[in-house]
Amino acid sequence: MLRGMQSNAPLVTPRAVVLAALALASGACPHPRDPQPAPAARVAPGAADPGEQRAVAAGAHTIGGLGPAIALTTIDGDTIDLGALYGARPVYLKFWATWCIPCREQMPGFERIYEALGDRIAVLAVDTGLDDDAGAVRAFRERHGLRMPIVVDDGRLAAALDLQVTPQHVLIGRDARIAYVGHLDGEPLDRAIQDVLARPASTGPVAGQAVATRAALGPGDLVQGLAATTIDGAAVPLGRSASGRPRGLVLFSAWCESYLKDSRPETAQACRRVREAVDQLAASAAIDWLGIAHGLWSSTEDLARYRAKTGTRIPLALDADGALFRAFGAHRMPTVVLLDPDGRVARVLGPDDPDLAGAVRALARP
Repeated sequence: MLRGMQSNAPLVTPRAVVLAALALASGACPHPRDPQPAPAARVAPGAADPGEQRAVAAGAHTIGGLGPAIALTTIDGDTIDLGALYGARPVYLKFWATWCIPCREQMPGFERIYEALGDRIAVLAVDTGLDDDAGAVRAFRERHGLRMPIVVDDGRLAAALDLQVTPQHVLIGRDARIAYVGHLDGEPLDRAIQDVLARPASTGPVAGQAVATRAALGPGDLVQGLAATTIDGAAVPLGRSASGRPRGLVLFSAWCESYLKDSRPETAQACRRVREAVDQLAASAAIDWLGIAHGLWSSTEDLARYRAKTGTRIPLALDADGALFRAFGAHRMPTVVLLDPDGRVARVLGPDDPDLAGAVRALARP
């Protein structure tokens, strides 16, 4: 249960108190560094922040829509039903990851917002679940003395709210409507919090948007209705193979080898190791390969730069909304999914699996 959920405090805090609380919350938090992994993504001083641009683009088609009605389980085992919160108080969701440098920098200010306003706005830290798990998040919480409730997303919240960057702030009003999406902390976020706090409660029933649950595909499952488009414009259906050969899908990120080399070096090394192994395997033409990059912090231009820098030989596609990652239940990078010629999942291999070459040989054997 969220802190202070049963509080009898007024839902609308006097503006002066809100301003003071927000000043306390954000005053000690430095302006975060842009987490763009590709040098070409950096901008000149004074230009618009690229992370904020991506968040604003996400907000352009989510703001005004209904917030997700979904029951979430915190890393402590508590249940938070977002649908039940709407109508009574605003909701503040912050997407983040333990490996994300600006997320770390913003976390003290986020904790202060929770401490100052947690009785008036439902505050929830949402770990993206991408190369994070509950254990890593618990360790981060203990190390930084965090008290706000934390959940690890299974991909459904990211899909419902069009996660594009980390951190990504999402404010949902008492009317269950998405009111704000942003990346940076500071004055715009403070004003948005003030605004959702000042809005009156709805006079009628309030309900969010239901979120569907779909089981991830695993070994033995037939892939149907999934497709990708390469950065060169080629459509690739992921079901039955047109060539009659098996297919290998490499689910990764364009910034895995570069950005994560400092904050998550073991993942960066795994991404490089698997890329090099797949490039060698692809030379035999025994199976068809496709690299699928997660859309978080990535664009087709970023993926093209990645290809030019690494010289990878396999076709590449961008999973802009993370739908393919969710379809195969991929939470670690890189994940390799092997499909037989009929489009059935034969193997799913994680970044530490030593049997990639053997699994490919077994699949390609006539």
